[in-house]
Amino acid sequence: MKLISPAFEANGEIPSKYTCDGNNISIPLTFENVPPEIKSLVLIMDDPDIPKVAKKNFKIEVWDHWIVFNIPPDIAGFTEGKTPPGIVGKNTRGSNAYGGPCPPDREHRYFFKLYALDVMLDLDSTATKKEVEKAMEGHIVAKAELVGRYERKK
Repeated sequence: MKLISPAFEANGEIPSKYTCDGNNISIPLTFENVPPEIKSLVLIMDDPDIPKVAKKNFKIEVWDHWIVFNIPPDIAGFTEGKTPPGIVGKNTRGSNAYGGPCPPDREHRYFFKLYALDVMLDLDSTATKKEVEKAMEGHIVAKAELVGRYERKK
């Protein structure tokens, strides 16, 4: 399985239009070689490079930007700026939406992780990444990852 974006290369810079410095619209993504036997897909976008103060204040290790689950297995990806098919869970800010990169201190890495599952998850839009990951345990058929980088211009 493969996860790519027409907006940036793997390990490349995420264009500012997808960030808090631009329009903060969701990034277009393309899914390739999805196993045919799966029941759903999950997409998680997170940032492990958050500052210590954010870790302390939010009691987290990773900032969750976007959680989408129960994505139909037959779609080829997400369109830029559109709410994707599936259920959008809660990000770290408590919002059921895409939250674009907005690093406060330096360049951060943003991990887009696509999971192919053999089940639909019995969760609703109140679900957090932690709850989605727990529900996925033992049901992951395939995984793909794409990393982008972003640093705010001073």
